[in-house]
Amino acid sequence: MLTEKQRQRMEKKRKKMAALLEISKLNDKDRQRKMLEYLKTAECSEDEDINKMSTVQNSNRKRSCDEFMIDTPINTENIQNSSDDSELQNKKPKLVGEEYLKLKQQLRERKKILKNIPRLSLKLVGENASLNINVNPTERIPIFLTDIQHLLLYSLFGHNSPHSPARWCTLEKFNRVSHTVVFIVEGLSVFHFHSHESLFSGITSLLDHRLEIVTPAAHGGSIIEDLATIPLTGTQRKNLIEKFGSLKAAIQSTGDLVKLLKVVFPMQPHISKQDNTIDSSVLKELPTTDKFPRTQLLLSPWQLVEENYPLPLRGGLATKYKDYILTKDIYLEATPKSPMFGLDCEMCRTTSGSLELTRISIVDETMNVIYETLVKPTNKITDYLTQFSGITEKMLHDVDTTLSDVQTAIRSLLPADAILVGQSLNADLHSLKMMHPYVIDTSVIFNITGDRYRKTKLQVLAREFLNQRIQENNKGHCSTEDSQASMQLVQLKLANSVDFGDAVLIGQRRLNETLSKQNSNNINGVEAHNYGIPIFKHVAKEKKTAAIVGTEDVLNEYSQYLKSSSLSIMDDANFNDRDQVRLVMTETNKQAIDRASQVAIEHALTFCHIKIPNDSLQTNLEKTCQKIDRWTQKIWHHMAVNGLLCVVFGGEKNAANGACFLNLKKEHTPLHL
Repeated sequence: MLTEKQRQRMEKKRKKMAALLEISKLNDKDRQRKMLEYLKTAECSEDEDINKMSTVQNSNRKRSCDEFMIDTPINTENIQNSSDDSELQNKKPKLVGEEYLKLKQQLRERKKILKNIPRLSLKLVGENASLNINVNPTERIPIFLTDIQHLLLYSLFGHNSPHSPARWCTLEKFNRVSHTVVFIVEGLSVFHFHSHESLFSGITSLLDHRLEIVTPAAHGGSIIEDLATIPLTGTQRKNLIEKFGSLKAAIQSTGDLVKLLKVVFPMQPHISKQDNTIDSSVLKELPTTDKFPRTQLLLSPWQLVEENYPLPLRGGLATKYKDYILTKDIYLEATPKSPMFGLDCEMCRTTSGSLELTRISIVDETMNVIYETLVKPTNKITDYLTQFSGITEKMLHDVDTTLSDVQTAIRSLLPADAILVGQSLNADLHSLKMMHPYVIDTSVIFNITGDRYRKTKLQVLAREFLNQRIQENNKGHCSTEDSQASMQLVQLKLANSVDFGDAVLIGQRRLNETLSKQNSNNINGVEAHNYGIPIFKHVAKEKKTAAIVGTEDVLNEYSQYLKSSSLSIMDDANFNDRDQVRLVMTETNKQAIDRASQVAIEHALTFCHIKIPNDSLQTNLEKTCQKIDRWTQKIWHHMAVNGLLCVVFGGEKNAANGACFLNLKKEHTPLHL
């Protein structure tokens, strides 16, 4: 299976070739048209003499060569003078003196201004999520709210940001972004924008980049938690801990990644049997064999996309995976004690042109095989790939188990919080035509090359870390052996540390240790507490300030993440230069917009968060859309030049996705030469 980057590269090449073909067709049409015109001219001039015929064929020449030679005597002096005059006429007059210096200075100033202007542009992943009219809605692939968060972080901290938006966009001259404003509108979705686009004239004219996003509203999650807090997730967790926090704080927040996956997959929390409430204790308990929570090794939603895992998202991916099914109808939130299952599949090539499932093995944490079977592909096999799969024609002779039978068995076998373990499991899930939220990929969590994009084979990992020799039989691989090796590798990592077996993370840790010795004021030495809202902490660390504007119920939600924070937080009336976060409480949404417009220019980061009541959407939807559009324009006009505005429509529960609108404010005065 191709990776996402390889697929994008192939798609770019295909588009270039298609464009070249269209240009070639147009050139051929032009040649045919010119040839027809020439033939018609030749037929009309059939009875004329040779000189006139020559004149027709060369319409740019006023007199024929022969006529010129007969009528005009050759005069070398005249020719020389004529040549000199022609050169003088063709040459542009040179600028000298004050006029030249003035123009040169203007060009320098213009170049300097252009160099200092920040620019935001979309990459292919961003273009695939675009809401512009030239993008087919059925092919649109939404990005995640965390992708937007990465852009906000990069606009504030640049290369010092713990995350980069390079997956989907490019922000040039990030250090020239004057400030960032985030306007969050809960209640509106991408459906409201599409169905009433004419009512959002301000947004469409001011904000160039419009994208569909997956928001936590789809499964009752919190936008604040996903956008305003930086999750410590997956293999990126270690690097983030080294730079901005402590391992203890990371372990206490192991539910972050599960909450992100809840945005994509249908999921419910663990319920206590005693009082029928959410049981939070399961998130803290570790098995005796584990040194850290296994949930830290799960792939995040954007990692699943990057690694080409099937996901139940709307748009283009929904069309691509329309024949895929979920391993469960409803999942339970994964915990540090969720059971792990090693899985490996073998495939053969069929007349469909792709690989189809021919064998599957599943083992539990004790290495016992709990499910194994050979599978008869739907289409006829053209290549058994025996040297890799170990499958022969004789082995499948009497097999009648189908892919549908395997899917049914897996759905009944796996518990609702099962974690699948394997090497490059994306290929296995594609062969199974199934989707699963909790995946630990040994090709991601182990790395001995030091390069995240150069993966290490399972055979090498087993030899180096387990002292086992696998996949050396010339008769092909064994799916049972491979699934057991993957499980043992994950267990070995859990018994050591997050960075065990990962040369990338080990290299980062050693670098941080070196810097720590040189700098006594290292952040790890002065901060040993948990983070409430890390994004505001990072703003304060850069000696900047932030503001949160909203009604009382909105600020109460933000305060949940500020309780354990050591930030200097102050209300609107008493805020001064010594404070770091400004809380602006208003009575209405309109007052929130007014106050955000006034204070936004004073802070590096401003969150203006409003909620649209349901009755306003049901009775006065058009009026509400127009009001949101006017409020967006008001915030935009009160922003400074080079400010970044991000407008987020929160989406609807169990309905449409959200939307995001972005742009950098440019100087109104045009650049003149």
